[in-house]
Amino acid sequence: MKTSFSIGNVEFKNRVLVASGTFGYGDEVKDLVDVNKLGGIVTKSLSWKPRDGNPPRRIVETPSGMLNSIGLANVGVHAFIREKLPYLRTLKTKIVVNIAASSVQEYCDVLTLLDTQEGVDAYEINVSCPNVKEGGLNFGTDCRMTREITAQLRPLTRKPLIIKLTPNVTHISEFARAVEDAGADAVSVINTLVGMAVDVRTRKPKLSTVTGGLSGPAIKPIALAKVYEVAQAVKIPVFGIGGIQSAEDAIEFLLVGATAVQVGTMNFVDATASARIVEEIREFAEKENLDDVGKLVGALDANIKHSVLQSWL
Repeated sequence: MKTSFSIGNVEFKNRVLVASGTFGYGDEVKDLVDVNKLGGIVTKSLSWKPRDGNPPRRIVETPSGMLNSIGLANVGVHAFIREKLPYLRTLKTKIVVNIAASSVQEYCDVLTLLDTQEGVDAYEINVSCPNVKEGGLNFGTDCRMTREITAQLRPLTRKPLIIKLTPNVTHISEFARAVEDAGADAVSVINTLVGMAVDVRTRKPKLSTVTGGLSGPAIKPIALAKVYEVAQAVKIPVFGIGGIQSAEDAIEFLLVGATAVQVGTMNFVDATASARIVEEIREFAEKENLDDVGKLVGALDANIKHSVLQSWL
């Protein structure tokens, strides 16, 4: 049974990774799960300097999901290299470092420094960040800026460059095509959706920042549709993200065109979920008499005839 796949010059042992911001830097969960079973770890976002993030309250549970407004809190790239990377180098899985920044130059500086280090296999670029030089508008909602970040980063590394796209735009496929044209090796779809929760007794928002990012099972139907849209529009691999709790969820993403998946919010519920999903996908493929999990990718039968639809009316 073949479970591996490649992006650029990097081979991942299977198609299940953990999403940025939900698994720390890997060392926090080493006593809970065998991380070597994973296809890869996408680290918590890194910026040039440490960030404290937003003030509390910055996480709120919602029906079938959660809102977060962490504010990209992280240890900073220098502490990551000094304190986190030595452990990650010992693992037998791929390490994808997620980079967040408030300017194009900061993205470039962080990636350039990381590219001198052993133990980093690929980069995921979080473009859902405020561009301080353009009045705080998120990079990821400006197609021109998303393309520019990709174009600036591409010459700085030979490692896979993955752009994590925001769903908070009209046509996410336009952004996917833009970064593909600028040299991205893959895209991650989707990041969180903008959401809000209110305390009716205090009449105040539950998050200190009023709105935050919605994740979890509630967003899965939207994520599937966005992955399907992107997979139809580009030739580069797509990482599917959004509400994955089980192998069946993950396989849905593969069928609509995702090359691989990232498990996110479920990690807060069960840190072992991703490793379990790896095994269950393999078992499903065996039952389907497949010799390669990759044969599930894009295998959706979407050609539903009008007469079939009429029978349900």
